Amino acid sequence: MSQINPFHLAIEVRDLAESRAFYGDLMGFAEGRSSDSWVDYDFYGHQVVCHVTETYPASRSASSNPVDGHSVPVPHFGVVLDMPQWHALADKLKSAGTQFIIEPYVRFAGEVGEQATMFFYDPSGNALEFKAFADRSQLFAK
Repeated sequence: MSQINPFHLAIEVRDLAESRAFYGDLMGFAEGRSSDSWVDYDFYGHQVVCHVTETYPASRSASSNPVDGHSVPVPHFGVVLDMPQWHALADKLKSAGTQFIIEPYVRFAGEVGEQATMFFYDPSGNALEFKAFADRSQLFAK
């Protein structure tokens, strides 16, 4: 198995306390370094940094693309999980009353690239997608 190189992603947020409650408390991501204007998290072995900005937008773009009968928000970020992790996260988020953009479901059922997926926003309006493949070799299948 090849080693996956971690990525680094910086996102814009409106409030660090709100971001800590979401990424730390709800999502369960370990907090790393921080200052009074940013905090980083272990996002499944990757680094996501929440930066408070003075010019934080009052509203996020409503851009989307149609995929499998749903409007997928653009831009978005997320991670591919193992199927048991995905189900555990979906159950945790449902129990917490998370408002989903796209409820957890299986997309492309019976087709190449069949995947479980869900979309939701963080408190600052950053769209996140979490997905899983029963057969991870299908990740880039055509």
